[in-house]
Amino acid sequence: MNIADRIQSLRKAKGISQEQLADIIGVSRQAVSKWESEQSAPDLEKIILLCDYFEVTTDYLLRGIEPAEEAVKKPDAMPFFLIGTLANALGLIFAVSVWIERQESWTVGMGLGILAVGTTVFLLGQLMDSKNRARAKAYFLIYNIWLLLFIPAACCFNIADGLFGGYVGMLAPLPLLGNSFATYRLFWLCYLVACVAVDLLVIRSLRGKKD
Repeated sequence: MNIADRIQSLRKAKGISQEQLADIIGVSRQAVSKWESEQSAPDLEKIILLCDYFEVTTDYLLRGIEPAEEAVKKPDAMPFFLIGTLANALGLIFAVSVWIERQESWTVGMGLGILAVGTTVFLLGQLMDSKNRARAKAYFLIYNIWLLLFIPAACCFNIADGLFGGYVGMLAPLPLLGNSFATYRLFWLCYLVACVAVDLLVIRSLRGKKD
């Protein structure tokens, strides 16, 4: 079995078409067809993408060498996603609750700092040679877009509301009802639309990989 046969075998094992694999890797369907018919071979960048998607080693894809048993035991990226998401949720809750009690701007920096720690934990799982990286990345985006976007969006809204509406905006980790209910409702509308749009894009991408 050569590289063309292995690409075809791995694709069929995933249950996807040549066109779907082409969309995932970022090439044309004709390119995938040529790979599988031995008319051409993927370049190094595409080989890495193929290995990452099929969760195999480059040695296996290029030479058919099965990984040693100890090398198969990769860390799972999902715990990094879970811990990072929990840290981000706690960071947002902490920043908002402390600001409500004290109304001090330092809570914004503290909240953003905890969010940075949570995101770093997730990224560690992505940078390691771990399994389920694509799945963890998708789930992280789905849940954490709501957490990561909230404080920066609220700060921008409060500052803009103060500059353009005559209200003295405060640096706060949550949107403040300053000049009018109209601008306040506009913030929530924009926030919900942005987060839902990201979630729909990620979910659509996941479904495309499964079909």
